[in-house]
Order: sequence, then C-alpha cells, then structure tokens
Amino acid sequence: MTLAGRTERVFITGASSGIGAALAREYAARGATLGLVARRGELLRDLVASLPNPERHRSYALDVLDHAALAAAAADFIDACGGADIVVASAGISHGTLTERPEDLPVFASVFATNVNATVATFAPFIFQMKVQGTPCRLVAVGSVAGVRGMRGAGAYCASKAAVHAYCESLRLELKRSAIRVVTIVPGYIDTPMTRNNPFPMPFLMPAGRFAARAVDAIARGDSYRVLPWQMGVVAKLLRALPNPLFDLLFSRAPQKRRKGAA
Repeated sequence: MTLAGRTERVFITGASSGIGAALAREYAARGATLGLVARRGELLRDLVASLPNPERHRSYALDVLDHAALAAAAADFIDACGGADIVVASAGISHGTLTERPEDLPVFASVFATNVNATVATFAPFIFQMKVQGTPCRLVAVGSVAGVRGMRGAGAYCASKAAVHAYCESLRLELKRSAIRVVTIVPGYIDTPMTRNNPFPMPFLMPAGRFAARAVDAIARGDSYRVLPWQMGVVAKLLRALPNPLFDLLFSRAPQKRRKGAA
C-alpha cells in the first residue's frame, strides 16, 4: 500500500531496535526507501545490511537530542531522495520515576527531551518540503497507552506520552488544510527490549512484526489515532472512563516501572 502509487520515502527515528526497527523492516519489505536514525551506529548498520535493497537506504548515527544533527540528517534525506512521504518519530525511552526522589528530576527531563521535544524536532525540518510537494504525506508519532492515564511510579513516561498525544492533536489542526496527515500510533504492550524490562504482567502482548504491519496500514489510511492491538484500545477507553476514586482504588498498589539505576 503506497500513498501515491510510487516508492515511498520514509524517515524513521529510533530505528536500531524495538518498534522503530520493526517499522523499518516492514516498510523495506513493501519497497520503501528509508532514512534511518539511531544513536547506536553499529546496530543501525547491521539493520540496513539485513534489509531488502540495502543500497537504497540511508542511515544516520546520531542522538535525537542533538536537534542540529537531526535537522542535517533530514536535509540530507530530502536532498538525496527529492523529498519525504512519511516521517516516523519512534525514538523513545522509559524509566520509572518518583517525584519525591531529587535524583529522579534529571530523569524526568531526559524522558521529556527524548519523547516529546525530539518528536517536534523530528517533524519540523520536513513540514515546509511536504507542503511544497503537495502530495499525500504523513507525520507519525509513536505514543503509548501509558499516556491515557497516569500510573504509579511512571509519572515521567505517562506524562510524556500524554504530551505526545496532545501535541499531535494540535499539529493535526495546524496542518488540516495541507496534504499532510498527522497520525498518532498508540502501542499497548509490544514485545520489544523496552517492555521486556517490565516487572509486571503485560496483557495482549503483541509481536513487534505484527504490530508494524498493522501500524503501516493505519499510517497509509491516514488514521488520526490508532491503538494497537485493538484490545488495548478497549482497555484504554475503560480506564479513561473510570471515576478518579475508583481508578485510585484499583491502581494505587499496582506494580511500577523500575527506576533508572535500580536493581
């Protein structure tokens, strides 16, 4: 499935592992030309080498917190490929945090810088070019079901993903009159290195490859907001509908994410 019956040009951050790598494999299997961004250059090179038509793809070993380097990579991809059709901000981190612990304040800042600010910095260099192209384009953010309600010990992660969801709503309205569609993909529990560290049961755990295939289809349709797997969408709606006293009663003793550096 393509946006305009041509080879898609797809730029993905956080591409060396997890959801980003799964999306890269899915898009490559569908014939796309990729620009892949990640901090870990060796893993990124191995990924590119494993993809169909590896000579077609470009890789950029950089930290998404370096906004100048990210903008330079975007400019290089646009110049090399004549534009971009899909940009996926998939880079993200997750750590447990406790507001009462002063040493966790830098962790809060790091989570927001990676999950929220870097999403904005990923999209910004592409918008003008996409408007000029005038063809159907997508800006895609990877949110999380964790952004639907706050969970104990996960204030930074939950709040950052809620911010991503709200930011994408604003951006969707800003770009409504253009050919650019803003898509928020909201994973539930996906089997990735990040979720394997969770010390609690994960209902409806979905393989990363299956998630990627369904996400790519939702992106092609231009869905504004899509929870995957669908069962977690039902769970998310139920959680949102719970009155605060009942929510607090049910989840005040729920297991929590490990704090950074904790055993």
